[in-house]
Amino acid sequence: MAKTTLAPRKGFLSENPSVLRFLGLLALFTIIISALAEGFGVGVISTSFLKVLGMTLCLCLIAVAMDVVWGYCGILSLGHFAFFGLGGYGIGMWLMYARTEGIVRESLANAPIPATEGEVRDAIATQIFSVVGSTELPFIWGFAHSLTLQLLLIVLVPGLLALVFGWLAFRSRVTGVYLSILTQAMTLALSLYLFQNDTGLRGNNGLSGLQNIPGLLHLPQSTIALWFFWASALALGLGYLLFAWLVSGKFGSVVRAIRDNESRVRFLGYHVESYKLVVFTATAIVSGIAGALYYPQAGIINPAEIAPITSIYLAVWVAIGGRGRLYGAVIGAATVSLLSSWFTGGGAPNINLGFYEIVWTDWWLVLLGLGFVAVTLFFPKGIGGLFDYLVRKP
Repeated sequence: MAKTTLAPRKGFLSENPSVLRFLGLLALFTIIISALAEGFGVGVISTSFLKVLGMTLCLCLIAVAMDVVWGYCGILSLGHFAFFGLGGYGIGMWLMYARTEGIVRESLANAPIPATEGEVRDAIATQIFSVVGSTELPFIWGFAHSLTLQLLLIVLVPGLLALVFGWLAFRSRVTGVYLSILTQAMTLALSLYLFQNDTGLRGNNGLSGLQNIPGLLHLPQSTIALWFFWASALALGLGYLLFAWLVSGKFGSVVRAIRDNESRVRFLGYHVESYKLVVFTATAIVSGIAGALYYPQAGIINPAEIAPITSIYLAVWVAIGGRGRLYGAVIGAATVSLLSSWFTGGGAPNINLGFYEIVWTDWWLVLLGLGFVAVTLFFPKGIGGLFDYLVRKP
């Protein structure tokens, strides 16, 4: 009787060479940009543009998260930018508190009578909240003095919000456009709440000066920007690897089946709500981490960043890049982000038609909308799908 031998099972990366290719390209991109940056290398790339690239990597990360929840699981969430903003507020609270504490302690160092910790805390509160007519530190700032606790909250707050919201929505079997409306309503409610001055987050003023990192004020911004660029690239690489692993095995097969025919998957005995909840919560946590890396590079965060329109933009990026392809989400987010910076930052020259002058800062959103319509009509699989076609074309 002939002996049969089982072929050794291939590893995850061996079965998914596209993941290795993406990580290799990301590493190569990071090395090249680092070598050309002001903080390290020949200084061809300015610090301001390096920050744009770092923020773009963060947007690519949340786009990958959005692609998992929408492209793979079929949940069109119009609220994932809310998790992104919550992550930004989480790190922004520590940045503002620690920087203000340093200024206050330095100013009180030469006082004839040493200030008590209570007086220092009151002075910090006055410095931060005088802009909204308050001199008290809100209770939600209770952990702002600790970087460790704030980093923990960056994970916990978006995760818990997504867990509670998802549990309530999925157990009620809300699907389709109704679920999208619910996520958008959640985002709108959070945005309107944060616009109020008594929320403890400075209302419309938001949190500013986030580019000044406490303890590193002696370092130039070129160095700080390079460090955040590295951190953003690392986060994108790890996030891409995590989600590629999540959607590649049996779990990913079930998630895609839920997207294609939810009722049939439920009939086969799978607990659909649990799968949805895992995807929704995991992507929310990663979105919060992306926001925590984004806003120190942007330097400011305010409630407008959480407005529902931003989550709609996120869906547009994923659709343009190619829904259901992780690298497509990266392509879409990177393309739109860089083009937006070019058109709205004065890089694109205005066009004078004689009877009318096209100012791109005014027309960029129109151009983005036309691009979205064109991709939807002529390339329904997005730029990523077009790339697949060109590569596989004999």
